Amino acid sequence: MRQDKRILLVRLSAIGDIVFASPLVAAFRHAYPRAHIAWLAQPECAPLLAHHPGLDEVIEWPVKDWKALFRARRFGELLRAYRRFRTDLLARRFDLAVDLQGLLKSGLLTRLSGAPERIGLGSREGSNWLMTSVLPRGGESERIGSEYRFLARALGLPTTNFDMAVHYSAAEDAFAASLIERKGLTGGFAVFCPFTTRPQKHWIEPRWAELVDRLYAEPGLPAVMLGGPADREAAERICNSGTVTPNNLAGETTLLQAAAVIDRSSLLVGVDTGLSHMGIAFGRPSLLLFGSTRPYLDTTRAGARVLYHPLDCSPCKRRPTCNGAFDCMRSISVDEVYIAAKNILE
Repeated sequence: MRQDKRILLVRLSAIGDIVFASPLVAAFRHAYPRAHIAWLAQPECAPLLAHHPGLDEVIEWPVKDWKALFRARRFGELLRAYRRFRTDLLARRFDLAVDLQGLLKSGLLTRLSGAPERIGLGSREGSNWLMTSVLPRGGESERIGSEYRFLARALGLPTTNFDMAVHYSAAEDAFAASLIERKGLTGGFAVFCPFTTRPQKHWIEPRWAELVDRLYAEPGLPAVMLGGPADREAAERICNSGTVTPNNLAGETTLLQAAAVIDRSSLLVGVDTGLSHMGIAFGRPSLLLFGSTRPYLDTTRAGARVLYHPLDCSPCKRRPTCNGAFDCMRSISVDEVYIAAKNILE
């Protein structure tokens, strides 16, 4: 490949998956220092990439706008919006597009880029027919982000320092510093990330309040609760059910403000959600609770650990068969989490 080629990485969502795939930017940049490297993502995930020093641009796929026009039956406007997007992509004259998601929607956008060379990672849903070549999702399934390391090796990219990375601006850093000062958290604090989009990935709600109390009693870490706007009600329930009231930031921060808070934390405890994986990316002491999903067991970091008790039905992913019992998550006790957290801190 020419050193000055134009490369497009396509991973539209979700937050955690983009964090897992982030080492590919540095790998491509190291191999092709003069290349133009872009990433195509959905708007809610684009901030994760906006400040990455290895990227030349982040392209947003305006899928929500397109859906709104479709629902409103404004098909003429939708067609014009599609054509503008396609024209903008083609004008960039990409030489190589890599579909990291492997779905039909990501495959269609990869094809839409006009890149003559299109590589799909584990392409399915028919997206393999839109690629010039397809590579399997290989690697060590228990290792974090191993499929992307496998891809990098298959493409001849360096993998010596294949570390996840999340970058934020000075504004987010100032937000975190001010928050910590105002909330009296300068002596250290624990971040809790209990929320995600699927209930089967959640830990048992009352146990969070008990864990908050115990970590505050010893080793004396006050809690900060993080989440999105949709998590406010659940966060309030947790915050109001214990002896110690956490600093509830659910729905009160941007994605990168939350990242900056995580980067300054003393400990992160969370479920399988994007914010939790950021703790590992930042090298913070992290404890992740997995059940219906198990994206990895090996965090590659001494200060990060996974608690996971597999059952015969594990991991069920999007199709739980337990009728809402979620025994895999219920089997993780407060005692176990508390002891593991203290061991990580020590």
